[in-house]
Amino acid sequence: MTTTVTPPPPETMPAKERKRSRLPKSARAGGTLHGGPVAYAILIVFTIVSLFPLVWTAIAASRDNQRLAETPPPFWFGSNLFKNLELAWTDANLGEAFLNTTIVSGISAATVVTLSTIAGFAFAKLRFKGRNAMMLIVIGTMMVPPQLSVIPLYMMVAKLDWTDQLQAVIFPSLVSAFGVFFMRQYLLQALPDEIIEAARVDGASSWRVVWHVVFPAARPAMAVLGMLIFVQTWNDFLWPFLVLTQSGNPTVQVAVAGLGRGFTPDQSLIMAGALLGTLPLLLVFALFGKQIVGGIMQGAVKG
Repeated sequence: MTTTVTPPPPETMPAKERKRSRLPKSARAGGTLHGGPVAYAILIVFTIVSLFPLVWTAIAASRDNQRLAETPPPFWFGSNLFKNLELAWTDANLGEAFLNTTIVSGISAATVVTLSTIAGFAFAKLRFKGRNAMMLIVIGTMMVPPQLSVIPLYMMVAKLDWTDQLQAVIFPSLVSAFGVFFMRQYLLQALPDEIIEAARVDGASSWRVVWHVVFPAARPAMAVLGMLIFVQTWNDFLWPFLVLTQSGNPTVQVAVAGLGRGFTPDQSLIMAGALLGTLPLLLVFALFGKQIVGGIMQGAVKG
């Protein structure tokens, strides 16, 4: 025998329950939100605008230089894509450039994430004299244009005889004021003081607290910061272009800058090199983007 439970009439419900019952299902807690046609139209427009530079790069890489100079320019793929990609890979020595850029970006991202997490924890949870003043100095360094440090930094690199060597690119990128500020702001909310006090009561030292408490709590933010630093270092052009050469130890951006040189630059070859330099970043985001966004949301709910 089955029994049916009938909901109470609206007149007997509390005011809040009556108000909630009149809301559509999508507006209630746990309901699925659906966008209207205007929202979908706006998202489609923004998606097309965002993807257009990448699509145009692939179209230009599939044409020849003569066709790109015509008016109107081509808006569909040609038949020279793989030929131009192979030529760009060979002429720019992109195999070595990819390896160098992966080494530089990987070391920079790992070091920045580790040091920024430790420093962010110190600024967020530890009490020491001059903490606020030091944090203001760190934030103040973010206001200085990086171009101002190029000349003294180059003089130091030349003095150490590091020109055309990877350490000339790696060492200036081992710390990040933005990374320290980012991790401090995250740990202020995501790491309760009670957890740190409990670890102290259990006899944990400061480094053990960092390893067993701070790093697990900061993992979502560390993943985001690591990806941001990796992409930033991979795309960096000015400083590697000054201290590296295409024939020595080039990064991807330095190698691509040497493509298509001549009285009339070969735009299709340059676009092919730019497309090859962009594909690894797209692959990284396609593989780890969902996990990183999920980690952000998980950290936000826990915080």
